[in-house]
Amino acid sequence: MQYPPHSRTLSGPRRRSLLASAAGTALLAGCSHGSGESEESTGGSPSLTARARARAARESEGLLQRYDAVLAAHPAAAERLRPLRAEVLRHTEAFGGTAAKGSPASASPSSASVSASASASASASASSSAAVPVDEKEAVAQLAAAERALAERRTAALLDVPGELARLLASVAAAGAAHAYLLTEGAR
Repeated sequence: MQYPPHSRTLSGPRRRSLLASAAGTALLAGCSHGSGESEESTGGSPSLTARARARAARESEGLLQRYDAVLAAHPAAAERLRPLRAEVLRHTEAFGGTAAKGSPASASPSSASVSASASASASASASSSAAVPVDEKEAVAQLAAAERALAERRTAALLDVPGELARLLASVAAAGAAHAYLLTEGAR
């Protein structure tokens, strides 16, 4: 016996809302700064975990600067981008990075404060994010591509880091993939 097709089709916003809620829940459950693991090896140099955490913080700070650059160039996209930028800020803080918490619309890539360990990376990111496309759809598409690429790098790094940091990276990678999806779907 065949079942008749479902007469009610779900619309896109419900699916996106569900995905955003799931990503937010995973983020809240997975983003904790304290890990209980030793951050330094016995030789006094940073451990693999500390280096991976610092790299993740720098990458999140760079992504945060990209959001700020797009928001500065395209203020009309603020309603759509601010919630995602706020999540990226939480990711930065979860990895131990620092960033300006001011209004994203008034913040520029050069006004975001970054940690000392990320200053070289941040200046490179600021120069690359200064060239925001004039077309808002193209700017958002580039932001989606940056989110997707970072999520893929973090997923690949999961095998190289221990327990708590791996869980945090997985959670943030999933949130980044959800951001890329939401940015891409919203452009359609």
